[in-house]
Amino acid sequence: MIETSPSSPAPVDVVLPCLDEAEALPWVLDRIPSGWRAIVVDNGSTDGSADIARALGAHVVHEPRRGFGAACHAGLTAATADIVCFCDCDASLDPALLPTVAGLVLDGSADLVLGRRRPVTRRAWPLHARLANLELARLIRRRTGLRLHDLGPMRAARREWLHALDLTDRRSGYPLQMVVRAADAGWRVAETEVPYRPRTGRSKVTGTWLGTWHAVRDMRAVLAERPAAAPVSAATVPGTGR
Repeated sequence: MIETSPSSPAPVDVVLPCLDEAEALPWVLDRIPSGWRAIVVDNGSTDGSADIARALGAHVVHEPRRGFGAACHAGLTAATADIVCFCDCDASLDPALLPTVAGLVLDGSADLVLGRRRPVTRRAWPLHARLANLELARLIRRRTGLRLHDLGPMRAARREWLHALDLTDRRSGYPLQMVVRAADAGWRVAETEVPYRPRTGRSKVTGTWLGTWHAVRDMRAVLAERPAAAPVSAATVPGTGR
């Protein structure tokens, strides 16, 4: 990875929520596209993840509030690039594929792009997590009309537009809230396939039935939210347009 100097802003910022990912970080950061900036959001790691990320040239942000959404939003707040990507920090997804995901936003083909996970082995995606994902896709279709197959953790959108969504969830519902509010605002949401590998280390969410249940509970709460009375569409964000 090539660190971008402050005088030469990165064309894309990559937000990497991180909780005890010391083993995966070297591989993940080495795969960040050249010239793009990695923002590692340390969410209370005790294994030295923050020091490793900093030593490898990443911009490190500390978010003491535990929660996937809290970490993601702290990264979004720290971002300065026009385009912001999100990617898991556990080596299950290859950051080298981010240009494929972000490319549809950069060329104006879509407003929010999700990486649809395609497991390369059965170990990559536990059965309970796959079943939960199928049910979630059905609920998203019923709530928004979007025919998505996966709530892909690898994703890209424009920074100002994401801020305009006024995302409030700070737990597992954050990625879903982003999709639901984007759909309510009339965004063009697209999917592109990305390989999904067994993660390095133990999952904090979908690695257990209990973690999956908590995630589904958070997401059901998001799906129960009423659409905003006057949602801000991407086309109306100041300084943007299609």
